Amino acid sequence: MIDPKVAFVTGASSGIGRAVATRLAADGLRVVAAARRTERLTELAEHHPTIEPCTLDVADRDAVRAAVDDTVARHGRLDVFIANAGVMPLSRLDAGLVDEWDRMIDVNVRGLLHGIHAALPHFTRQGSGHFITMASIGAHSVTTTAAVYCGTKYAAWAITEGLRMESPPGIRVTTVSPGVVESELADTISDPGAKEYMAEYRRHALDPDAIGNAVAYAVHQPPGVDVNEIVVRPVQR
Repeated sequence: MIDPKVAFVTGASSGIGRAVATRLAADGLRVVAAARRTERLTELAEHHPTIEPCTLDVADRDAVRAAVDDTVARHGRLDVFIANAGVMPLSRLDAGLVDEWDRMIDVNVRGLLHGIHAALPHFTRQGSGHFITMASIGAHSVTTTAAVYCGTKYAAWAITEGLRMESPPGIRVTTVSPGVVESELADTISDPGAKEYMAEYRRHALDPDAIGNAVAYAVHQPPGVDVNEIVVRPVQR
């Protein structure tokens, strides 16, 4: 019997991350679901026996490395790393919400780099692996109130493309850029103007399962096929 592939998904407690973890588990993968909200991960694992909860803040570099190393130690392999964790407290630049900007940079950019730093040595040693970044349509265009958020997603896109170019043979790299998706991301917006703008902007939204399906499509391609980028957005957008 062939051992199931092992996937590590960050930001797995809700929204896209939860949908990705659920879909890959349904497809037969062993999934380590990582996020900060332990109780949600525990509930997710209770409904899916091949999902393992992992409490993790991706902004903590040492914690990310330890969690990935532990996954490999227990399962003997890591096949897919999905860097999904992200925050989106939008605001105009003149609002000066610097602490919120810093948190976006810590999670959306540094968190991605921490994942690469943790997973890439294992992929290189194995001679195989698949790194998937959850970017955004914001990596391709900028909207008002989203300058910093879009900046982090442009960075995520560029870092992932650089990873694709630099990775040794056998390692696949994919960027998924979702449009508006039903999620809790907008709940972190504290700026009143940005909150009002996003309420209308997000009126038409995809179900997170659409992104889970896109990730599964990339994961299940033959080993010699690397799906470099997928853009998924609502028809209305």
